[in-house]
Amino acid sequence: MKLKSFHSRRWILFAVVILVAASINVGPSKVLAAGEEWRPVDAADIALKTPVVEPNADAEAIFWDIRIDDGGAYDLVLNHYVRIKIFTERGRDEHSKVDIPYAGNIKIKDVAARTIKPDGTILELAKEDVIEKVVVKVNGLKLKTKTFAFPGIEPGAIIEYRWKEVVANSSANNMRLQFQRDIPVQSITYRIKPARDVFFEVRPFNMPKFEFKKEKGGFQTATVTNMPAFHEEPMMPPEDSVRAWAMVRYSGLSFLSYYILAGTIYYGLESFLKVDDQIKKKAAEITVGATTPEEKLAKIFEWCRTNIKNTNDINSGFSDDEIEKLKENKKPSDTLKRGVGPGIDINLLFAALAKAAGFDTRIALLPDRGKILFNKNEVVPGALRPSNIAVKMGEQWQFFDPGLPYVAKGMLRWQEEGVDALLVAESPVWVKTPLTPADRSKEKHVAELKLDENGTLEGDVTVEFTGHLAVERKVFNEDDSPEQREENLKESVKARLSSAELTNIVIENATDSSKPFVYKYHVRVPEYAQRTGKRLFFQPGYFQKGMNALFSAGTRSYPVYFHFPWSEEDKITITLPKGYALDNADRPAPVEAGAVCKHLIDIGVTKDDKTLVYNRTFFFGGNNSVLFAVQTYQPLKQLFDEIHKADNHMITLKQIATASN
Repeated sequence: MKLKSFHSRRWILFAVVILVAASINVGPSKVLAAGEEWRPVDAADIALKTPVVEPNADAEAIFWDIRIDDGGAYDLVLNHYVRIKIFTERGRDEHSKVDIPYAGNIKIKDVAARTIKPDGTILELAKEDVIEKVVVKVNGLKLKTKTFAFPGIEPGAIIEYRWKEVVANSSANNMRLQFQRDIPVQSITYRIKPARDVFFEVRPFNMPKFEFKKEKGGFQTATVTNMPAFHEEPMMPPEDSVRAWAMVRYSGLSFLSYYILAGTIYYGLESFLKVDDQIKKKAAEITVGATTPEEKLAKIFEWCRTNIKNTNDINSGFSDDEIEKLKENKKPSDTLKRGVGPGIDINLLFAALAKAAGFDTRIALLPDRGKILFNKNEVVPGALRPSNIAVKMGEQWQFFDPGLPYVAKGMLRWQEEGVDALLVAESPVWVKTPLTPADRSKEKHVAELKLDENGTLEGDVTVEFTGHLAVERKVFNEDDSPEQREENLKESVKARLSSAELTNIVIENATDSSKPFVYKYHVRVPEYAQRTGKRLFFQPGYFQKGMNALFSAGTRSYPVYFHFPWSEEDKITITLPKGYALDNADRPAPVEAGAVCKHLIDIGVTKDDKTLVYNRTFFFGGNNSVLFAVQTYQPLKQLFDEIHKADNHMITLKQIATASN
C-alpha cells in the first residue's frame, strides 16, 4: 500500500537497502581478497558442453564464492568471486551485462571481470569500462550501480568477475546467506571470519544442514554442491519459505526469544496505552447508547477511523513536508487532542479507548505471511512487528486495525490473518488470528445483456468487490486519477475480450474504507457469439470468457499458496436475438471439493423463452484451506480445470421458422 509516514526518509532508506541486498544476493555477480589473482581455469570446464546441475540450463555457475570478514573494528568486508559457463545464445544474452547495486553505507571496490573464450583466449575488462550510475535518488538517498559488459562473450565461453564490498559500521550477525540463485551452481562456498571472541552458527532454511570447518586466518568454511536454480512458480509461497538460504547468528546477540521481544515492547510502549481523564471522558462519550460489548467496540473503531486524520493514508491531504512538521504524539491523549497521527497512533488510541471502556486490550505482534510462512519456534529477527490491537471478548481474542485504510472492522490485512500472534504483556501469550471467511471477500457480478443475430453482445454491467478483494482493488487504484482508473478497467476487460468497447464507466468508493469497490459500465462486444449456418454458439458466462485456466503446468516444484479464501457470484440475463430459440439448455455439473470448494452454475430461460438466465456461485478456501502441498497439485489442478471447463460451457441457439417463411 502506498502510504505516507512520519519517518518516510527512514523507510525509503530501508526499502533501498533491502532492494540492494536482494539484488546482490540474486544476480550473477561476485571477488576474493583484494589483490588475489584469478584462479586457474580447468581445461575440463572450457571443454564442458552441457550443464552439470540442470540439463536444460542456458548458463551455470561453476563456483560462487563469498568471503565474509567481520574481524575488523567497524566495517564488514565481503569479497565475491563467481565463475559462469555459458551454454546457449540466451545464456549469453542474459549474462552479457552485470549491474552491482549498492546504497547508503556500502562501498564497492576492486571490480574486475574477464571472458575466457572457447579457444582459451582471455579478454580482460578494462577498468574504465566499469561505469557508476545513479539509478534512484529520493530525498537525498541514492541507489547506485557499478555496471559493466563482458567483452567477447559467446556460447561456450566462461565469464568470471569479482569485487569487494565494504559495509561501514556493520556486522555479520543476522546476515542472510543466499544459496539458491537464478542459475544453477555447481559449488557454493561461504568463508566467514566472525567478530572476535564470538561464537556463531548458521541456520539453514529450505535446505539440508551443512557444517563449517575451521581454516587459517580465523575463517570457517562451508561448501554446498549442485544447487539447482530457483524457478518462480505462479501462486507459490513467499520466496523465503521455498528458496534455499541461511542466517548467521552470533551467540548472545541473536537468540533473544520472541517472549523477551514482547516484554521489551511491553515496557517500552506502556506509556502509549495510558488511560487518563481525557481518554476516559472520550470513551464514555463515544459509547453512549451502546448496549453490548460488540456495539461499544464498533463505535470506538469507527470513531478512531473517521475522526483522526491518518497520515499513513495517501488520501489524508497532507504533503510529506507537512507530515514532517507535525509534532510526535507521545500518548493517546495527544492523538485525541490533535486529531492527527500515523496508523500506529490511531491503533494505540483505539486500544486506550477500549481499555477505558472496560476491555482487556493488548498490542499484537504479528508476522507477515506475504513475506515468510512464520514458525513461532524458529526465531527470525524482524519476523514479528507491532501490527494491531487484540481485544478480549469473553474467552476469545479479536483483532482490530483501525489505523490501516480500507480494511474493514473485524478483518486484518490478509498477510496477518491465519498466523500466530504474540500478545504483548508481562506474560505474553500466543493466539492464532482468524482467516476471514470466503463470503466476506466476494466478487459479485451483475449483467443485463442483449445478444443480436450478428453475435454482438451489449448491455450494462456492475462488479462489486468486498473484503480482501476490495482492499486489493483500492490499493491498486488509490493514487491514480479518475481517468487512469477507467483505463485500468478497460485494459482488464480487453485483456480477455479484445473487441470489447466500454462506455458510461462509473467507479464508486475507490478510496472509501467502509464501502465495497464498485465498477459500473456499458459494454459492447462484437462477434461475442459465433454464427454457423442457422445456429449461434456463445458462452453465457460473460465474466469468465477469455480467462485462462488457473494452472497450466503439468508438474509443480513448490506448494500452491492462495492468499485468502474468496467467493464469486454471477447474476446474468441475456435477451436472445429475435427469431432464435435455445437449441440446448443443459448446464454443467456442479464441481465440489468437500468443504474447501464449491462451484455451481444454473441456466434457464424465462417463461416467454426470450431471456436466458445464468446464475453462478463459487467459493474456495473453506476450512481455512489456503496452502496445498506439492503432492496435492494434480488433484488441485484437476479441480480448477473442471471449474474452467464449466465456466466455458457453450449455449447453442437455433434460428426458428417464422410465419412469413
